[in-house]
Amino acid sequence: MAPTKKKSKKTKKIRKKSKKNNRVSVVPLDPEAIDCEWWDTFWFRNSSPSGVSIPSDEDDAFKYFFRVSKTTFSYICSLVREDLISRPPSGLINIEGRLLSVEKQVAIALRRLASGESQVSVGAAFGVGQSTVSQVTWRFIEALEERAKHHLRWPDSDRTEEIKSKFEEMYGLPNCCGAIDSTHIIMTLPAVQASDDWCDPEKNYSMFLQGVFDHEMRFLNMVTGWPGGMSFTRLLKFSGFFKLCETGQVLNGNGKTLSETAEVREYVVGGFGYPLLPWLITPHDSENLSDSMLKFNERHEKAREIGSRAFGQLKGSWRILSKVMWRPDRRKLPSIILVCCLLHNIVIDCGDYLREDVALSGHHDEGYAEQWCNQIDPMGRATRENLTEYLQLCQG
Repeated sequence: MAPTKKKSKKTKKIRKKSKKNNRVSVVPLDPEAIDCEWWDTFWFRNSSPSGVSIPSDEDDAFKYFFRVSKTTFSYICSLVREDLISRPPSGLINIEGRLLSVEKQVAIALRRLASGESQVSVGAAFGVGQSTVSQVTWRFIEALEERAKHHLRWPDSDRTEEIKSKFEEMYGLPNCCGAIDSTHIIMTLPAVQASDDWCDPEKNYSMFLQGVFDHEMRFLNMVTGWPGGMSFTRLLKFSGFFKLCETGQVLNGNGKTLSETAEVREYVVGGFGYPLLPWLITPHDSENLSDSMLKFNERHEKAREIGSRAFGQLKGSWRILSKVMWRPDRRKLPSIILVCCLLHNIVIDCGDYLREDVALSGHHDEGYAEQWCNQIDPMGRATRENLTEYLQLCQG
């Protein structure tokens, strides 16, 4: 058998030149340009899917697909535009050889977070590949996590007074600053990563999300990243919110006089799974409740339902959180959760309406039994008793 002939340097040079000429020429992206055509293309491609009822009005349809109005969408694009343009494109090119516009990148990411559908399905809806959806979504998450921090922060004193006024007006609870609750983000884990810490009481692998909410269901504080196998009490005590409250950095505003002998400090309300603390008020839990205790529990329940409704809205709007995540990167999952919380707040802050029809139809932790905590701080008990007596006197 004759030996293989070596390719000459001239042949290699010709082939290299030919390969270079066959590459798709990339059309540069104007940083200031606003892409107004992506929606028309998307709407044409997805306006009539089989077996799915989509609003016929385009504005309603836009909100159906992306959970935000066109105005709020433009604002989100303005937040991340600089980051999405400044980073190398890394192959984010469509079939026409154009770099994906900022608007299309944001739309892809929002659709992935809003629908919870696979990257393949989302890619098909936009005419891009699975890897593009993955890369675009993560670029968006990193950018919004950095650029939208101002949408999730503890309120200043003026805003706190407004929140307290609304809680008293709506629920009769004086000096209440919010409601606290927690939920599980369910996932599957490879056997090598699965451990008892991540296995919660319902035998699901999950990650906790704890939130403190104002009267408009806005996140005032959140913590995530902790294993679902923890109790609410342990999660609370590991959170930065607990440290801020215990050191008097938040919930440290003016007290409210209830009577000649009683004054109540600022506090939040929480369910039976939380300890009764001076700044965290839980319901009366004994079997033989007086009329005044029952009335207090009724008001308390209505106020703390804000947290449950907020989580139902969060998981319903950003359904990537309500579906079982398939082997997520546990280092990246907290960022995904945080960005969904930021988007939830942005919708509220922009005066956009929260679509009630997308909220979860059941409880945000469907199938989970309510946790109970018997920890009672004497000062917390005294505060609850003062509030109970105050509500009884107010109702005559």
